[in-house]
Amino acid sequence: MEQYLPAGEIVNTHGIHGEVRIMPWADSPEFLTGFSTLYVEGAAMAVQSARVQKTGVLVKFRGVDTVEAAAALRGRTVSIDRNDAKIPDGSFFIADLKGLTAVDQNGREIGVLEDVLILPRHDVYVVRGEEEYLIPAVPEFVRKIDPGAGKIHVKIIEGMDGHEN
Repeated sequence: MEQYLPAGEIVNTHGIHGEVRIMPWADSPEFLTGFSTLYVEGAAMAVQSARVQKTGVLVKFRGVDTVEAAAALRGRTVSIDRNDAKIPDGSFFIADLKGLTAVDQNGREIGVLEDVLILPRHDVYVVRGEEEYLIPAVPEFVRKIDPGAGKIHVKIIEGMDGHEN
């Protein structure tokens, strides 16, 4: 498992005192406000303050005190240390899901989880093997996730493979 997980992108500056606007790659922007250190392209940066504004997060890093210094960070990826993250039991980082072998209700390996589509109602897991499957990330279809074993157990029904039967 990766130690540092990409969590967003610095998309702009905010104000004249060195704040940056981060577009988060998380379930909610509030998630990023709970870290005292963020990693900008691998470099640890202490967070002086962080707050949500609409769908983004405004962050003031220690030592970044001008709009020019903040502008130099634009376009860079922000990561978190997984050890600093607190996620609910039964939740997983997308990075830990990608690459898991999907096994259907009959014990047959159907492919590898290659992507997670973030949609308003629920996520959808994209599994590719001989077929491509779009599996809603809900308990009815995702029976068990076991990153330690490298597997995700799913229930497949007609239509998930994109073919009309």
